[in-house]
Amino acid sequence: MPTLRLLTQWAFPLGLLAGATLIAQNSKSTFENGQVLINQRHGQPHDHKLNRVMIYFQNGGEVLHYLDGKDVTLKWAAGEVQWSPASGMHRSEVPDSMKVADPGAPVLVDIGIKKAGDPAIVVSTALDPLRVDPKDCKLEFDNSQVRVIRLKIGPRESVPIDEHAVNHVVVYLTEQNVRETSPEGKAEVKQHKVGESTWDGPCKHKLENLNDKPLEEVVVELKN
Repeated sequence: MPTLRLLTQWAFPLGLLAGATLIAQNSKSTFENGQVLINQRHGQPHDHKLNRVMIYFQNGGEVLHYLDGKDVTLKWAAGEVQWSPASGMHRSEVPDSMKVADPGAPVLVDIGIKKAGDPAIVVSTALDPLRVDPKDCKLEFDNSQVRVIRLKIGPRESVPIDEHAVNHVVVYLTEQNVRETSPEGKAEVKQHKVGESTWDGPCKHKLENLNDKPLEEVVVELKN
């Protein structure tokens, strides 16, 4: 599949390519298509018109100061995944006690969901990852717009063939060096860095971790 690495720019919508590679928010990259808006940059003050999936790479937090006088304190841990509903106009403050340890490393991936969920869309099939590999796959949350799954594979381990029945975003929490094999036997080695993401359509594949350390990723399946 074609791969695209986005340039480090401010908000700059690009056309969709299957397998497109995106970078975490500290690189100022933005990716947009009809279903998602990823790593949107905001001024001060700003609002969030979209519900979002937030995936964090470092411990941190912020205080949101809303224009109506309400303050909301947010905290998160490295590796945490959160659902963030759309919210009104506010400005963000990051106190010293909540700053990330390494501002030069990936901080978060912010996935805005652009459309309401379609109840007719089926995300679970006979080859659903949660069915065929419950040892390595964990459901983070499931709502009307998305289903979010965390995958962990041990060093040099593999998972059986599974299926993602809908378009989805994969966010990499660890360095990736995997062999991906289709049901027809076509194999391809793929590599990704911590903080990168890929966009992909419906697919069936088997994954093998080629590294001597664990693999961890988060899959955001879209119901729209």
